[in-house]
Amino acid sequence: MSRRWQQVGHQFRRNRPAQFSLFILFIFLAAALCAGLSPYDPDQMSLGARTLPPDGAHWFGTDEYGRDYFTRALYGGQISLMVGGLAMVFSTLIGTVVGTVSGYFGGWLDNLMMRAVDILMAIPAFFLLLVLNAYLKPGVDNIIMIISLLTWMSMSRLVRAETLSVKEREYVLYARASGAHPLRIIVRHIIPGVLPTIIVAATLNIASAILMESTLSFLGLGVQAPAASWGSMLNNAQSYIGEASWLAMFPGILILLTVFSFNVLGDVFRSAFEPGANRNE
Repeated sequence: MSRRWQQVGHQFRRNRPAQFSLFILFIFLAAALCAGLSPYDPDQMSLGARTLPPDGAHWFGTDEYGRDYFTRALYGGQISLMVGGLAMVFSTLIGTVVGTVSGYFGGWLDNLMMRAVDILMAIPAFFLLLVLNAYLKPGVDNIIMIISLLTWMSMSRLVRAETLSVKEREYVLYARASGAHPLRIIVRHIIPGVLPTIIVAATLNIASAILMESTLSFLGLGVQAPAASWGSMLNNAQSYIGEASWLAMFPGILILLTVFSFNVLGDVFRSAFEPGANRNE
């Protein structure tokens, strides 16, 4: 595993887009965490300062209610990044448990679990998203739960495929022959063996979760006012595209850069962990 992480470092050193992506994510995360340092209240309205263009006092201008748009973007980043991160954690946990159990035990249990996954994957995720959100109370907690429940299936299939390979390795066969408990084998041997795949898929899942939350909020089904996310800011900007284009431009750029950066990091991890990546170049 240490050689793989050394390869990750090598990939970052020679990959300019990866360095840029890591820098962007660090800046966005630090800015979101420091949102409270802004001199403006994100919810304070000033009808006399509606839709002001960006200037020295308001870096992103003001919105339709005269609220400082830069401050709104900072607090919106907290929600968007939190939803993406927590949804990734929960979907990764569910997918890892299902994938390792299915791949390790095999037989009828494997067939049952994978057929259930196939059925869930055959249903359009966005349709399920709308249905679940319609029956649940709007809120960040429910958004995280909904996205988690709709994104774990692909993770489980990837983990299962790796588990089928890892469980045939000598150290796993020795552990089984020595009578070790299956749970101990899964935790001590299987999961560390499939960890590279989990890391790559989890990185890409963050980007998918952020996009999904942004889509929900853009449609008015996600974060509810007065709270804001980048997606809800885009939704509110629809009516002001002609007179205040920056209301859509800034959250759109933030979403674009965030999703791009996570996808680039996912490609870096995939390149570093793929077979043969440790060969001298």
